[in-house]
Amino acid sequence: MAEFIKIYENKPNEAAIAKVVKVLKDGGLIIYPTDTVYGLGCDITNTKALERIAKIKGIKLEKANFSFICHDLSNLSDYVRQIDTATFKILKRALPGPYTFILPGNNNLPKEFKKKTTVGIRVPNNSIALEIVKLLGNPIVSTSIRDEDDVIEYTTDPELIFEKWQNLVDLVIDGGYGDNVGSTIIDLSGDEPIVVREGKGDLDVL
Repeated sequence: MAEFIKIYENKPNEAAIAKVVKVLKDGGLIIYPTDTVYGLGCDITNTKALERIAKIKGIKLEKANFSFICHDLSNLSDYVRQIDTATFKILKRALPGPYTFILPGNNNLPKEFKKKTTVGIRVPNNSIALEIVKLLGNPIVSTSIRDEDDVIEYTTDPELIFEKWQNLVDLVIDGGYGDNVGSTIIDLSGDEPIVVREGKGDLDVL
C-alpha cells in the first residue's frame, strides 16, 4: 500500500521532499500536486517505473505522450533541440505556470522516447513539484490522473485520490486540494504556436 504524506506548499518540508525523492530513485511511482491537477509521476531515467505508468494508463510506452516536469528552463537543452528567441521569450513569460509546451525533442531523450520528434515540457508553479525535481536532479515524467466520473474530469481531494490509487502507486502527497482544470497545451514545435488544448493558462503569453 502507498504511503500518504502531507507536504505544505508554502513551506515544503525538506525531510518529506527527500523521502519522495528516495521513492523516485528506487523506481517508485508518486502522485503529487501541481499548479493544475494532481499528477502521476516517476523518475525519467527509470525504465521499469515508466513501464508501470504506461501499464496503468493502458498504453504502450513508446506511444505515450507524457510531460517532462522540469525545475526551470535550464535543463531544457538536455532534451529539446535549440529553439529560437521568439519561442524562448514565450517560455520565459509563461513559466513557471499552468502550461505544457510541445517542443522539438533532441537525441538525448531517454531511450523509451527515442522515436518521438517532440516532447511536452512543464514547469509548474508549485513549490512541492519544483523542490522534488530540483532534489532529484533530473525531470520526472508525468501524466494527469483522470477520474472515471462523467461530470468531474479530475479528482481534487488528495484523500480520495489516495483511496483510489493506494494499491497502484508507492506514495501519494497531500499538498492540499488540487485544481480540476488541466494545463493549457501549446505546440511550439512548428513555425507558429498552435493551441492544442485551452486549460488553466491564459493565452496572452503568446
